[in-house]
Amino acid sequence: MNLVSTVDPRDGRRRATDLVETDEIRLEAITAQAARAARWLSDLGRLGRAELLDATAAALETRRADLVAAAVAETGLGHARLDQELTRASLQFRMFGDVLRDGGYVEAAIDHAADTPIGRGPDLRRMLVPLGPVAVFGASNFPFAFSVAGGDTAAALAAGCPTVLKAHPSHPLTSHASADAIESAIRDAGGPEGVMTIVYGEQPGRSLVRHPAIRAVALTGSVSAARAIQAAIDERPDPIPLYAELSSVNPIVVLPGAAADRADQIAEGLFASFTASGGQLCTKPGLAFIPADRDGDHLVDGLRARVGASGGAVLLNERIRDAYESRAATLERAGARVSARPHVAPGEGFTVTPALLEIGLSGLTAEIADECFGPLMVVVRYPDVADLDAVLTTVPPSLTGSVHRGPDDDTTVVRRLVDVLAARAGRIVFDGYPTGVRVSWAQHHGGPWPSTNAVHTSVGATSIRRFLRPLAWQDAPDWVLPEELRDGYTAIPRRVDGRWEARMNREER
Repeated sequence: MNLVSTVDPRDGRRRATDLVETDEIRLEAITAQAARAARWLSDLGRLGRAELLDATAAALETRRADLVAAAVAETGLGHARLDQELTRASLQFRMFGDVLRDGGYVEAAIDHAADTPIGRGPDLRRMLVPLGPVAVFGASNFPFAFSVAGGDTAAALAAGCPTVLKAHPSHPLTSHASADAIESAIRDAGGPEGVMTIVYGEQPGRSLVRHPAIRAVALTGSVSAARAIQAAIDERPDPIPLYAELSSVNPIVVLPGAAADRADQIAEGLFASFTASGGQLCTKPGLAFIPADRDGDHLVDGLRARVGASGGAVLLNERIRDAYESRAATLERAGARVSARPHVAPGEGFTVTPALLEIGLSGLTAEIADECFGPLMVVVRYPDVADLDAVLTTVPPSLTGSVHRGPDDDTTVVRRLVDVLAARAGRIVFDGYPTGVRVSWAQHHGGPWPSTNAVHTSVGATSIRRFLRPLAWQDAPDWVLPEELRDGYTAIPRRVDGRWEARMNREER
């Protein structure tokens, strides 16, 4: 029996817990329970699952103080940040409750039997249905919003998929407390064991991915973690999808007019964006393209002053700390010079020093353009906007790309830059910063490899699609059809005989 330990990153001390690494016998029981729980989730229906998600959000909020305290001790991210993140986690469950009530996510379509140019066509009805049990790997940098109580869990349960969580080793106690809150809501709703369960340990995580009961895997983590999970999937006789959100540089382009118009404001926003949460955000801007003119100098001076006056940052674990320090040294060897670093005494635990590095446009290489996870940003000084198009195509594709415009910047230039960024990012940000991802219907949190490995988003209403598959019924009797596909059903939007029929509101019904 292997006990799970936890580490406080503020002092680096390892402490024992009462949690036990999941063994093969327990894993087999968990996956069997998940397979059986699929029927209960399906029988709940959309509206029943919506109520369950609302109850889950309430359970998380009721235990807010204990959850946040546990996360502070295991991540060092700070009470205010974690309190806000728990609110976001709760919001995600409630949003998916709204998604279920709306019902449009099932993409219901009906083609009644009819004569066609090639003969009589059968009656066809199609909608999206649950995949089955899914595995979710918790993220290190979001102990709530991308972990046990995260958006992947909310989306999977909303879809009707039992969920097995692999706890991240950086915050096992937070994971356990989050799972306990969710399981309490499930029990209160009369749910069986297996609707949501949790496993601990690296080897159990690999075994989970290989288990035939698991029908999809979701991960927010590193490229190396995704490759390891994909390798385990490749050992299966039947392939299953891996939805992974991974590495991202998130370039920001500051045009000359923006630097002239609001240099101090942009310096403040850039500093906050790349240092927030110790720079441990997937949307942290790693490259900032700033004009090599007097206004650009003023902006960079503002960045230097803010970085120089900052303090040390506590990173989540020893591996992230070591990778940050190694990557910072690599950047310097590759030619990026240190522009600013605070003078702070070495701290305890996994404390590092934030850094602002600088390089000219001609010196930017693929090695320098790669991601550095942590509180470091590379400023790239460019002499002419016309030179940016070609250079931006050497920056790794990202979750986001941002453009800051000024009142005098040429709209043709802006359009051209947007075209370049749009081909290499999943979200284009104007006059703002990519950190702070809104949870909403229109959000897209994905992008070309290596930012993600799929076209799907991991945040927002449409992230539910990852855990659904299409199923068509041909010439089926009415009684066997889901209610969403029966004639006369008006509670959700549907496409009937090629025409879109909007959901009728309560008064119209």
